[in-house]
Amino acid sequence: METPYPKPINTAQTRIGFVGIGVMGAAMASRLLAAGYSLTVYARNASKALPLQSQGAQLADSPASLARQSDVVFTMLGHPPDVRQIVLGPNGLLSGLNPGGVLVDTTSSHPGLAREIYSAAREKNCWSVDSPVSGGDIGARDGKLAILAGGDSGVVEWLTPLYNVMGKATYVGAPGCGMSCKIANQMIVAANMVGLSEGLVFAERAGLDKRQWMAAVRGGSAGSMVMELFGGRMVDRDFKPGGYAEYMVKDLGIGVDVVEEKDERVASLPGAALNKQLFEVMVASGDGKLGGQGIITSIERMSGRPASGWSN
Repeated sequence: METPYPKPINTAQTRIGFVGIGVMGAAMASRLLAAGYSLTVYARNASKALPLQSQGAQLADSPASLARQSDVVFTMLGHPPDVRQIVLGPNGLLSGLNPGGVLVDTTSSHPGLAREIYSAAREKNCWSVDSPVSGGDIGARDGKLAILAGGDSGVVEWLTPLYNVMGKATYVGAPGCGMSCKIANQMIVAANMVGLSEGLVFAERAGLDKRQWMAAVRGGSAGSMVMELFGGRMVDRDFKPGGYAEYMVKDLGIGVDVVEEKDERVASLPGAALNKQLFEVMVASGDGKLGGQGIITSIERMSGRPASGWSN
């Protein structure tokens, strides 16, 4: 039995779809399966779906087919063009979604595109919520993501049972506001990653034990969630991605590359622009597929120390 909005969500009847089952998406989808929801996934490389299929997920052969079988469809993709193609393209999600169906885009994408998708969904009597997330692969695995939801407040409230499986949702405003909230979040994360990297490089040069240094400062103003999530990984040279460094370039670029904006939403962001350049150096060095915590390797290179090996 179909349970699109506004029928209450429940594990027995609500059908969930998920597109984008990389590191983050797979962990989020796995939690929905573990919570008892019926889940259908789509992947261009079908072998990526095998772990979720072993947990009971079904595999659709196209985004439109997945949407026809789903009441709520989550997406967790790489870049705004991917979102546009999967959602609005020929044989895309919106072409198959039934009236009352809800799209939930958890990608870090462009606010303008989120507003465009919302308008297109409403024309079909469907709904769209932009719900990017923060917390990395650990937050996705443990169900502790910060979920930043923009769109219709009633639809966001309706989605609460699903959001609660993955973390904690906060309603932040109209369509596109979720994406804007995430971009602002990324500016802070990037600044913290760069600052933590420089602190670690300086501490090592000064002859301090890096773990002892972190233990000493984490209880003061220098402490942060970035330090808790990524400090140990930086010290251990563990740069496995929760989110790729190249995605940080994309996220910061949405905020600082203002050529597409013609209104009051444009802001001068010199710190974000500088941090974008630092992550671009990392990408140009061939490290774009490392986690963002790998920014420490760029700081080390600029400090005259060859970046040592890392775990894969």
